[in-house]
Amino acid sequence: MKILVTGGAGYVGGTVAGLLLDRGHEPVIFDNFCHAQREMLPAGVPLIEGDLADRPLLESIFAEARSASRSYDGVMHFAALIEAGESMKKPEIYFRNNTASTLSLLEAMHAQQVGKLVFSSTAAVYGEPEAVPIPEDARLAPTNAYGESKLLVEHILRWFHSIHGLRYASLRYFNVAGAPETSQGIVRGEAHEPESHLIPIILDVALGRRESISIYGDDYPTPDGTCIRDYVHVSDLADAHMLAFAALDRTDLGGRLIYNLGNGQGFSVREVIESARRVTGHAIPAHLHPRRSGDPAVLVASSEKAIRELGWKPRYSQLDEILRTAWIWHQIRYSK
Repeated sequence: MKILVTGGAGYVGGTVAGLLLDRGHEPVIFDNFCHAQREMLPAGVPLIEGDLADRPLLESIFAEARSASRSYDGVMHFAALIEAGESMKKPEIYFRNNTASTLSLLEAMHAQQVGKLVFSSTAAVYGEPEAVPIPEDARLAPTNAYGESKLLVEHILRWFHSIHGLRYASLRYFNVAGAPETSQGIVRGEAHEPESHLIPIILDVALGRRESISIYGDDYPTPDGTCIRDYVHVSDLADAHMLAFAALDRTDLGGRLIYNLGNGQGFSVREVIESARRVTGHAIPAHLHPRRSGDPAVLVASSEKAIRELGWKPRYSQLDEILRTAWIWHQIRYSK
């Protein structure tokens, strides 16, 4: 298959692009490098540098492939801004970058008859959950502009499916972690600038790049008082994208697929810190701070539907295993 991978220079998109190449497909990365780093590009994958807001450029990419008798089989769409906190300060850039730019992509796909899309959504579309683990039919009520920007895309996709026949899969997940283990070793991992995700920040402490990790609140209704979150290994997530793309051709599923993706269990902030201490052998000092507003006590997504319909089975279910791969990558990246 020939697949356009938007945001393919990023953490998840780059992992998927590399997996597509390893499995004999023809990925092409499309990225504007607003947050990605060129050194993270998977080797051997062609790159087109551009912005999703540039609809004429997107149409020309699809049209040139058709004229060369090598049309795109579909798109895997990862390009997005992802910081929920920032989205509550600058909602306009999230709606423009995540929602409006995706509409530009969909218009170009429709104009050039590219009919399949796997969309990297988020479990933030659920907001404060009414039940845990969260099923796909739970109430959709985002509590931040980031989640709303993704939910708006899901609404657009539903109408494109109904009216234009677009076949799509929307994959909702919370926290992606770890680093992919390939035949070339671990060559890619999670790195954001600035970093706001828990596991990379904890590993920064282990490497001496930060003095300590902050725990925001220990009075939640959880076994140890700290928030519980769902973590899924990036390689398991990449496998799910491959399975979802293939499932778009299944007539029994109807061409409109929505799946939650997680590891099947949640881990508290303290459990993540303790796991990192075991894996790294470092003390990792932690300091308690008051709760942050808007942090739900427990966010864990049910993956039963993806397991049942796609045959997806996460290989990394243990937190120490997820942390082990992340730690290898962190040392490679920052210990030079």
